[in-house]
Amino acid sequence: MNQTERTCFHCGLEVPEHLHLTVRYENEDHETCCAGCQAVAQSIIDAGLGNYYKQRTADAEKSELPPPEVLSQLKLYDLPEVQADFVEVGEGNKREAVLMLGGITCAACVWLIEQQLLRTAGVVRVDLNYSTHRCRVVWDEGKIALSDILLKIRKTGYTAAPYDAQKVEAQAQKERKQFIVRLAVAGLGMMQTMMFAVPTYLYGGDIEPLFLEILHWGGFLMVLPVVFYSALPFYRGAWRDWKNRRVGMDTPIAIAVVMTFVAGIYSLAVNAGQGMYFESIAMLLFFLLGGRFMEQIARRRAGDAAERLVKLVPAFCHRLPSYPDSEEIEEAAVVQLQAGDVIVVKPGEVIPVDGTVLSGESEVDEAMLTGESLPVVKRSSENVTAGTLNTGSPLVVRTDRTGNNTRLSHIVKLLDRALAQKPRAAELAEKYASSFVFGELLLAVPVFIGWTWYADAQTALWITVALLVITCPCALSLATPTALAASTGALADDGVLISGKQSLETLAQIDDVVFDKTGTLTKGQLSVSRIIPLGRLKTAEALAAAQALEQQSEHPIARAILNHTLSDDPAPAPEYTVSQRVNRIGQGVSAQMTYKGETQVWALGRADFVAGIAGVLPDEAAGIEHAGSMVFLGNQSGFQAVFLLEDQIKDSAAAMLDILKQQGIRTHLLSGDRTNAVAQVAQALGLDTYRAEATPEDKLAYVEDLQKQGRKVLMVGDGINDAPVLAQADVSAAVAAGADVARDGADLVLLNDDLNILPATIAQARRTREIIRQNLAWASAYNIIAVPLAVLGYVKPWIAALGMSLSSLFVVGNALRLLKKRK
Repeated sequence: MNQTERTCFHCGLEVPEHLHLTVRYENEDHETCCAGCQAVAQSIIDAGLGNYYKQRTADAEKSELPPPEVLSQLKLYDLPEVQADFVEVGEGNKREAVLMLGGITCAACVWLIEQQLLRTAGVVRVDLNYSTHRCRVVWDEGKIALSDILLKIRKTGYTAAPYDAQKVEAQAQKERKQFIVRLAVAGLGMMQTMMFAVPTYLYGGDIEPLFLEILHWGGFLMVLPVVFYSALPFYRGAWRDWKNRRVGMDTPIAIAVVMTFVAGIYSLAVNAGQGMYFESIAMLLFFLLGGRFMEQIARRRAGDAAERLVKLVPAFCHRLPSYPDSEEIEEAAVVQLQAGDVIVVKPGEVIPVDGTVLSGESEVDEAMLTGESLPVVKRSSENVTAGTLNTGSPLVVRTDRTGNNTRLSHIVKLLDRALAQKPRAAELAEKYASSFVFGELLLAVPVFIGWTWYADAQTALWITVALLVITCPCALSLATPTALAASTGALADDGVLISGKQSLETLAQIDDVVFDKTGTLTKGQLSVSRIIPLGRLKTAEALAAAQALEQQSEHPIARAILNHTLSDDPAPAPEYTVSQRVNRIGQGVSAQMTYKGETQVWALGRADFVAGIAGVLPDEAAGIEHAGSMVFLGNQSGFQAVFLLEDQIKDSAAAMLDILKQQGIRTHLLSGDRTNAVAQVAQALGLDTYRAEATPEDKLAYVEDLQKQGRKVLMVGDGINDAPVLAQADVSAAVAAGADVARDGADLVLLNDDLNILPATIAQARRTREIIRQNLAWASAYNIIAVPLAVLGYVKPWIAALGMSLSSLFVVGNALRLLKKRK
């Protein structure tokens, strides 16, 4: 190492004593003055650009690093004990955390943060929700630390910290108050400057120079708080864009304000008799801030679905540390709960965990998660979900899953992912908006020069400022994100989660819907549809005998028989005495039973099994045709009855399919079940086509054939064997009770069992497409009309500010129509 060189190799400043941070260049070690210069220099050398240090004519500027106390605070987030509360550990070195961001002012900020992070080695995925400013980051712990990610965001010009719902709310309140104060200052400044300006408009030629100068100086003093306080958000945004070598929405506005203010000072210093521009600055900023404030409120309303879900889980709960020995209650933080902990949830409290009811019976309101308006009865051994409301009586609940593992957390992840992802229309709009701003700045130069030559500098300034303000493409950037946020939030309220990148966009183009049968169109639970007597027993006696035989069984067929009742027979059920019960797996159950003083061996199950006790199957039973399952009952006197069982069709299936047909959509049924069962469901519901006994490969091929015909396919399923075909379909939907692998791979997740939500979701997707088209058409038409009007000098700056604000508000307001509930 060169020991005599004590200046920084990168920036040329003096290297602090006892500091030895070096970079290797041309087989020699060179000292740097800080970690920032070391990192930048090493990056330049590693990129093969080392000749920069031979050819440069001046030293580079010193890298800006946060103060040491900030760096040490960020490093604390790398400690495992600190990360335990908010970081989810994935496979290998994968880590996931939710961050709250500050300083975001427009959709371009979201793009900038995403690009900066995704270009950082070790960052795997970034899902940034523009509506809530919540960022979900996945990174490789072996390549990058969380503190480095937070530092990267800070260097980009924004703030970042681990997500905390209370802190987010406090930060939002603080930002709202600041915005209101800035708006109030701008409003007061506008009124005061107008008070000084109006006399000059009306009587400028008659006012003595001394008093005219006093009026102009008064306007100057009144506009200072507006320029140096109210306009700060625009300056910060422009400076941040400049540092990141890009142009954003705030750049032309900041340039326009500074240009006008400097021109006003110049005019004031040279000749107080001319216009001072100060009242126009105040009016311009008042309209801009007012529009942005209203847009912020509307945007939050459009995308607050995920935020409401996050706030559902309470911070504290009532734990029973010694249950069941003691029911002594202690207060505990929800974040400290672990699987196996027992809590009590009192009436009116929100359930904080996914768990199992140990004791108690109550009604639970699940509307926030499923959209289901009626409370659901919860009894012992039944499951409850975090974020649902206990409305009846106390429930003692065993904790099964907490924190990031709960169903609520999974729902929030899907929402964040949906609101962070952009369809093709949004990506094109953002690219166009960025290029448009750059083109707008280039156009402003010849416009100013041309009007200065044609008229004068004062006129040129007015026209240039109006051009910079009126053509800001805020409306274009807001057109798609606000519509998607509003639509996604409205669907979440109805129990539909959108997780795929192009889901809503593609869903609006759907031609065919393919359904799985069991668990999708049917309830997936067997029920007794009919009991046919074959001997001397009445229907009630046969049912009582079968229920006595199945009393100790948990088989689905046994549950169907045990749950069956005869509504048209009010007489008390006959009583059988059972002994020597024998269960033959896959065959049936037999036992010795006594009824009316007569003891015989009885059997319930398959025909050949019962025939071993009851003898030959009667001809009338052999001729029965049934698509579902048949269970026979018999004793030593012969066959006594046959139970016909079938999977029940969901109550909402028929109405849902009728609406889909009205929407011009073809319906298909794909199932691995037997042909008779599938055909019966298809005919009962009136589906266009069906296919039975289909393997997962058959289902995949069926959907591929439809796609080859140019059809857009929505696949609705629930099972593990549906996962491949769900992935193949243009859009996939998994029902509430489906397997985890099906739900995780689906573009839509239906959280409740009301299938009518499916055509409603397609209708909402079509409405969303129409709203986005309207917004993009309006934003494009506005700019096409506004640019020539501004260039030709027909627009004053305050009108430009009003027009730009109103165009953005029109786009946001139009998107908010998607929040309106439709039948």
